[in-house]
Formats: sequence, C-alpha cells, structure tokens
Amino acid sequence: MVERPNKPSSLVATPGLPPQPTVSFSDDNSLVTATLPTGESITVLLYGATVISWKDSSSSEKLWLSSAAKLDGSKPVRGGIPLVFPVFGPPPSDHAQTSSLPQHGFARTSRWEFLGKSTSESSGNQQTGDLSVKLDFGLSSAAGGLDPKGKEAWGYKFNLIYSVTLNRRDLTTSLVVTNDDERVFDCQVLMHTYLRVNDITNVSISGLDNSSYIDKVDAASTKTQSGEIRIEGETDRVYTADGPVTVSEGGKTLYTVTRDNLSNVVVWNPWIEKAQGMGDFEPKDGYKEMLCVEPGSVGGWQTLEKGDAFEGAQTITLGA
Repeated sequence: MVERPNKPSSLVATPGLPPQPTVSFSDDNSLVTATLPTGESITVLLYGATVISWKDSSSSEKLWLSSAAKLDGSKPVRGGIPLVFPVFGPPPSDHAQTSSLPQHGFARTSRWEFLGKSTSESSGNQQTGDLSVKLDFGLSSAAGGLDPKGKEAWGYKFNLIYSVTLNRRDLTTSLVVTNDDERVFDCQVLMHTYLRVNDITNVSISGLDNSSYIDKVDAASTKTQSGEIRIEGETDRVYTADGPVTVSEGGKTLYTVTRDNLSNVVVWNPWIEKAQGMGDFEPKDGYKEMLCVEPGSVGGWQTLEKGDAFEGAQTITLGA
C-alpha cells in the first residue's frame, strides 16, 4: 500500500447518495476494515491478507481469534482466515518444488497489497442499504512484501488476487492463482477458516456423510464418514466431498459453507492437549469456542502451465 502522509480516514460515497459501505485503515496501514450501512463489518490484516474479524449487524463476532495471536507480522495469525499457499501442511519431502517451504507455505507470512474496494447493490432496495462490499488484495513474486524465505525456497513467478466480499448474511473469500513463470509449477490452496461457536460439545457438522477422508490423528488412515460429525476429541480430517457443509449448534444452523472449485474440506479442532501445547493458542480452553472448516484443494496438486490460472472460493452463510 502507498503511504500517504495526509490519507483520508475512510473512503465513502459521494454526498447525496444513499448510505454506502465505508472502508477505513488503521493508523499504521496494517489493517483494512469495511463496514456496511447496516453495521456488518470485516477487518483484514495486510500481513497474510488474513481476515481477523467478521461481525454481523449486532456486532456479534463470527470468527475465532486467539487472544495471543500475533498481529505484528512476526508469525502467522492464529485464528480468523489465514491463507494457505502453495503447500498445505508440512511440505512432503518427495515433492521437490515445495519441500523447502515452511508449513502451509508463505502466503500467510507475506504482506499483501490492498488493491481497492468495490460495492454493489444486491436487492435494489436503497432504503435498507442492502449492499455488498468487496476488498481486493494482491501478492506476486515481484512484490516487496513477499516473505523472503518463501521466495528463496520456491522461486517461481506467480500472481495472487484475493477477494473478500461482505454481504449482510454471508462472507465470500476467493483466490486466483496465476502462473507467470516460464516453467510449470504445482500448488495447493486452502482457506483456514476458524468459525466461532458457543460450545463445541453441542456442535454438529453435516453434509459430509459417506465422504472419504484422511484421519490425520489416526496415522493418516483413509476412512468414510458415517452420519454427522461430532467433535469429541482432537480432530484433524481432510475430506473429499461435494456440496455444502453445515455447522449447527443445539439443532440450530450457525453456518453453511459452500465451495467453488475446492474439492476438499478440512475439519479441525485441537481439543485439550494440543491446545495446551500451542503457545499462541489462548485461552487454552478456547478450543471449546472454535471449529475450523477449511475449504481447499489439497488432496493432490494443481498443476499450472505458463499463463494458466486456478480459482477457488468459499461462501459462509449465517443461519438457516
């Protein structure tokens, strides 16, 4: 982002028009916040282009963020929606292109550029302010904010465009990956979404019945889901499935997650022991109030030829 000594405190609509979404920046230009006229808001940290807050019109937070999360660029953010690219998890030693990368790659440890905002009216009702706002962010191999260790370890020319769109009842995040290199490269992408819940023991996840999954807490064995999912211990599963995933609590739908061109979804909760062992996971009983439902393309590799692009997206809708 270009530093401006006399930057405006927010970007607003032309006077005389109906109320419009506003976009504001923190004093140090590290955070971008978009707010709809009806009160819904999102906040994105330029470090990692990490969505760290999503609130409804009553200011109820929908994303879980560790109270010990580092927001100063010193390490990946624990919570919100970190971005995984170009490799998911610990890099496989037998995949030469990514074997030297840190876990989950470098998108979440690079400073992205804010490219701008756009707004649209979804219903034509100007009085209710039923608008949406989209924030665009960019990261490329030529960007000054690219994690230097990641750049050295990977070395391919690429361009990423990440869009975060806020509507009154849903949040959409989409990522476009373009190969700007002369060489072919492989990549994986994932949106590591931490959803906030009230009590994980009352939560159920549906939409994955009969789906195959890799159980990472059981020696990466392959299993088939039977019925809805209940979190009763450490859970780390990579599902391959189509269709929406619904998160309910006490029989009430909290979130419905739909995916576009993302064939996998990770369901994760650290539970008691693992939460205790993570220094940036606070409070230690915070596992009771969070559930990760992570859309991605991580079951294999997306192979991109020169000039090819891959796009994937998720939409999280509130309520039924």
